[in-house]
Amino acid sequence: MLDDATPPAKEKAKGAPRHGGHRDRLRERAAKGGLGALPDYELLELLLFRSVPYKDTKPLAKDLLARFGGLEGIGAASHEAVEDVVARSLGYQPGKATRAVALDLQLIFDVTRRIAREPTQKRTVISSWSALLAYVRVALQHEPREQFRVLYLDKKNQLILDEVQNRGTVDHAPVYPREVVRRALELSSSAIILVHNHPSGDPTPSRADIEMTRQVVQAGLHLNVEVHDHLVVGRHGVASFKQLGLM
Repeated sequence: MLDDATPPAKEKAKGAPRHGGHRDRLRERAAKGGLGALPDYELLELLLFRSVPYKDTKPLAKDLLARFGGLEGIGAASHEAVEDVVARSLGYQPGKATRAVALDLQLIFDVTRRIAREPTQKRTVISSWSALLAYVRVALQHEPREQFRVLYLDKKNQLILDEVQNRGTVDHAPVYPREVVRRALELSSSAIILVHNHPSGDPTPSRADIEMTRQVVQAGLHLNVEVHDHLVVGRHGVASFKQLGLM
C-alpha cells in the first residue's frame, strides 16, 4: 500500500491510534477463520488499515459499500467518486491523503481484474466457458457507461486480444461492423466474440443489439471471420446470443 496517505498533522501527533486493539482482533479473527469468513465490510476494513493508519476504517468501509452497492461497484467506480466518499467519510479535505486512499483501492481491484483475466488468456476461450463468463462479468458488470469490446481469437480459439472498441453513454456505445472485422484481419484473427454491457442491469439484448450483431456477422462472412457469440453483461447476469438463438 502507499505510504502517502498522510493524515492531518494533529491526528498524526496523537501517536498510535486508539482503535489498534480492534485492528489486532480483526486480523487475528481473519487469520484463524480465514478471509472467506469475513463479511464484505470487514474485508474492506482490512484492506484500508495501511491506507488509513490513524482513523477507524469501519465507517469508511460501510460508506463505500453503501455508495457503490458492493465490492464490484467500488472497483468499477471512478477515482473521483471513490475519493469523494473517502473525503466525506474521514472528514478530510480532498487532497494528497484522499487521492492516495482512492488509488490504493483502485490498485487492489485492478489486480483482481487481471487475475480474473489470466485463465482466459492462457486457455482456449471456447472450452473454458465459465472462465470467460467470470472475466466479462468482472470487467463489465458494474461499468456505469455502455462499453463495447471484442475478443479476437486465433484458429485454435486462443485469445489474441481483448480490445475496447468504443465507450458510450449510459445506454449506447456506437459500433462500426466494418471496423470490427478490419481489426480482426489486422490481428490475423479467424474468430471473434462480441461483448458489451447494459448499465441498466438487464442483459436482455435490444433490437439495436440484434441488428448490429447481424451486420457484424455479415461483414465477417465475406472475409472468413466467424462471430462465435455476442455476450451482453448486466448486473443480473450475462445473456448469450447463441444460447438465445439470436445467431
